[in-house]
Amino acid sequence: MSESPDRLAWRVTEPLHALVYFVPEAAEQYSRCGLDATEGYFASRGAAFGPVGPAVVTATFYNFNPALVERVLPAVWQRTTPAALIAARLDAADAALTRGLGAEVVAGPEVAEAARLARTAAEAAVRWPHGRPLFAAHAELPWPEQPHLVLFHAQMLLREFRGDGHVAALLAAGVSGLEAIVLHVASGEIDERFLRGSRGWSREAWAGATEELRGRGLLDADGLTEAGRRLRAEIEATTDRLAESAYRVLGEEGCLRLAALTRPLSRTVVKSGLLDPRQLMKTGRE
Repeated sequence: MSESPDRLAWRVTEPLHALVYFVPEAAEQYSRCGLDATEGYFASRGAAFGPVGPAVVTATFYNFNPALVERVLPAVWQRTTPAALIAARLDAADAALTRGLGAEVVAGPEVAEAARLARTAAEAAVRWPHGRPLFAAHAELPWPEQPHLVLFHAQMLLREFRGDGHVAALLAAGVSGLEAIVLHVASGEIDERFLRGSRGWSREAWAGATEELRGRGLLDADGLTEAGRRLRAEIEATTDRLAESAYRVLGEEGCLRLAALTRPLSRTVVKSGLLDPRQLMKTGRE
């Protein structure tokens, strides 16, 4: 099946948001708030909820070991504030995008146009916050002014909008957070060491989830079974369907234009090493 324009727009633009979870600028900003990289990840992404404890973050982030989240929250709020972490993440995105793309590019007309399109979709998504707690919390944050940060903020909202829908699809399919990442690794798309380590799961827990999925006929010795591949495809199709309402305002032409504008930017980000997972393995964060 060919990729829909709205999924293409999301996928091609996503590196311009996802980089904030990989770049050293983020760890530097969180360090200024008195946090290490792992603490900074959970606190900055969960800060939109306010100074919450681990339960809300575990529920909405979905695939992290609850024990890992409990080591961070709510203890970090004795050293910093949600407002400080929200600002730190935006500052990290600013520095990383400027470093990766160059000052002339981030101030250029292509970024400005992409920012307008992405913001239009993100603001349309606000009409459907129901059942999307992580998106809804982020949707209440103020918009930045600079176009490259508008683009980052808009894609962040669209990512959380899609992510909340993905969690709903996993729940409906009876797939836990740990099982979801075991299936992801079994697809061959990502490395087990990175995904298991960054989410805080032990080898024993991973093995237990693997056996459970084998018992359901979703895995075998070679990886995903036909049933497993079919289930993953169904979950992804449901996720796409739940996310498409945000992009409807752009239409097919607008989605394709957004993808065309952000494709070279995202390629530059990837080639610059701003999405290198080895940075996360060094710091132990997602």
